[in-house]
Amino acid sequence: MLALLPGLYWTVGPETAPELRRSGITQITAPPELVAGWKQAGFTVTPLGPRLKLMPPGIDRKVMVASATTAPWVNANGWRFRREPGREFWYDLPTGPAPLAAAEAFAYGANTVLKIAAEDLDKYAAMLEFLRTIPDKTLPDIADFGFVDDGSDMAAEQLNLLSRRNLLFRVVRAPDPKLRFNIASNSDDPHLFAAKVRERLKDDQRSLRVYGSEVVLCRLEGDGSRARIHVLNYGRNVEGVRLRVRGTYAGGKLYSPSSAKPLADYAVADGFTEFSLPELGPYAVVDLGPR
Repeated sequence: MLALLPGLYWTVGPETAPELRRSGITQITAPPELVAGWKQAGFTVTPLGPRLKLMPPGIDRKVMVASATTAPWVNANGWRFRREPGREFWYDLPTGPAPLAAAEAFAYGANTVLKIAAEDLDKYAAMLEFLRTIPDKTLPDIADFGFVDDGSDMAAEQLNLLSRRNLLFRVVRAPDPKLRFNIASNSDDPHLFAAKVRERLKDDQRSLRVYGSEVVLCRLEGDGSRARIHVLNYGRNVEGVRLRVRGTYAGGKLYSPSSAKPLADYAVADGFTEFSLPELGPYAVVDLGPR
């Protein structure tokens, strides 16, 4: 799991080494001209190479104000990670979203580094410490349908909307007969495209549903007997978010930096498992399986 932890892109010189050590950080990515100095300071350093820049995760308040709808506009990068799983990425973050960005990258197993505000260093380090406590568990992604990606900008927007609606897809270059159905990118408005997919899936048959928040996005993994849900909250801390997962699981374990309380109102019926999260900060992991 340590290989999946997001790295720190630190653009300040080795005079800040004591600050990083106090946060428990001894490995960084740095601009090429600073690498030698950081190595002399005793750090493990990698020069920054070509990477795809990501947007800061969170709620886009400007879009919310300008939009005709009251639904929050979520800036999230999960669809990018799924579209280019072998790509290397980096975040250039303002003050605030460093813990969420670290969790987002971890949740998708993405190769990322984060350029963060100095005042977020302790919060970033605390999130890394939490991520190290999550047990290693390699499970395949669960997808309800295949998205045939033609590489276009329209396809990118459609992927973005599908992800924001928690519609679980697998990006494919050709239809995958193992999936329930496959749908190709087309000229539909992304909102209409996502609505058509949701109608075709039928809400009562989806592998995962989220109740109680429009800004909580999930990644679901499983093998039939076990499941893991990565729960990312792009807004403020919330209570009572409820998840419904296809499959019957006897018990669940919650890993959360925000709450030590167990899952609440756990129920298994009609081939589905439901439960509520007592409190949700930027990230939590739920493992389901036999007790």
